[in-house]
Amino acid sequence: MVDPGSILVSLLGDQGVVTRDRLAEDWSALLAEALEADTLPAAIAYPDTEAQLSEVMACAHRHQWRVLPCGSGSKLVWGGIGQGVDLVLSTARLNQVIDHAVGDMTLTAQAGVTLAQLTPQLAHHRQFLALDPAYPERATLGGLVATADTGALRQRYGGVRDMLIGLSLVRYDGQIAKAGGRVVKNVAGYDLMKLLTGSYGTLGIMTQVTFRLFPIQEASKTVVVRGPAASIQALGDRVRRSSLTPVALDWYSPALAGSLGEVQAMALVARFESMAAGVDEQVDRFLAMVPTDLTAQEFTQEAELAWWNQANRLLFPGVETTASSEGKSLPGLIAKIGLRPTAALPCLEKLTDLAPGCLARIHASSGIGILRLGGDEGGTEGLQDLRSHCEQAGGYLTLLVAPRSVKQSMDGWGYSGNALKLMKAIKTQFDPNHCLSPGRFVGGL
Repeated sequence: MVDPGSILVSLLGDQGVVTRDRLAEDWSALLAEALEADTLPAAIAYPDTEAQLSEVMACAHRHQWRVLPCGSGSKLVWGGIGQGVDLVLSTARLNQVIDHAVGDMTLTAQAGVTLAQLTPQLAHHRQFLALDPAYPERATLGGLVATADTGALRQRYGGVRDMLIGLSLVRYDGQIAKAGGRVVKNVAGYDLMKLLTGSYGTLGIMTQVTFRLFPIQEASKTVVVRGPAASIQALGDRVRRSSLTPVALDWYSPALAGSLGEVQAMALVARFESMAAGVDEQVDRFLAMVPTDLTAQEFTQEAELAWWNQANRLLFPGVETTASSEGKSLPGLIAKIGLRPTAALPCLEKLTDLAPGCLARIHASSGIGILRLGGDEGGTEGLQDLRSHCEQAGGYLTLLVAPRSVKQSMDGWGYSGNALKLMKAIKTQFDPNHCLSPGRFVGGL
């Protein structure tokens, strides 16, 4: 095979290509966990423009290179293990805001823009993108769409697919396609926004995205309620049936709640945002629902922000691509779980019985959550038991972060539905040679 490195240098210049022998130590360690083969990809390409990215993909198509797209690399180990990757293609340098329509509350930006870069720009206009993903300091907009990564705010605002209103992508052969907002050319027959969300780069490489925005509210307050699981369940059910409108409503496992406070017990975490008087009124109504066998703790302003940041760090520690030692090892195991909302807390109780030290957060209304296990609890047999409990509750358990040996010994996705044939047909339609993110998606797609 022709060496991709030398060809890419002719397209992007020396500054746009990092060949295998020049990879930083943290990138080498990250790719070693993300990919099947012991040999690392020939190069990482960093195009500066959509046109350059298109040229790289056209070149890859001609030479039949298998390409692993990424943004900053913070979630490169999520999903299945990449198979036979020749080239990593990063959108990190596609990092420009194209248009912020303040009056329309929409934003169009290149896929490599990070949430950390974007947040202060939007805050200047009292607006924000209502996504609170893992690794917010490094998460790129394209990566958020590719992994469908959202946090507690989905209670009020929904997921990525609910906010994404337009995108541009480069296909397997280098052709550019667009859909939704700012449309120039549509791909007929598919809702690309929904199709690309959560596709892990297997259908195309996003270069530009358009999101709807929301106003920053005047006030915010978080209430953490801890106590017996039965009372926590009853309180959560009562809140969901009420007229209260929390922006976040999550179940926390005892270990996670204990790591964030003095009491290690099952917890319900509610966050309210609105005008100051409205927040106070909703919090008062919420506290009036709390029975006497539960304890409640309120957080506001800096303490509230610190609390949520710490919860995020506990669930998603140290997988980022950095120059520090954190990027060189994985934090045990992290899984995404999905359950029927009515079965979420009972299933969480069973999970904590099987793995008492698990750190888990489940959204009360959607049943989607995150489960983190330490190294001693993340063995294959224990994981199969945890997955079995989720499936018995009508849900699933998908591995995000795990040692490569674990992902090799069990199906990371655990998909048992009947749509795999359709998924394969769509994959073949969008990527006939199966050269994009090979092996990362359900069924090895």
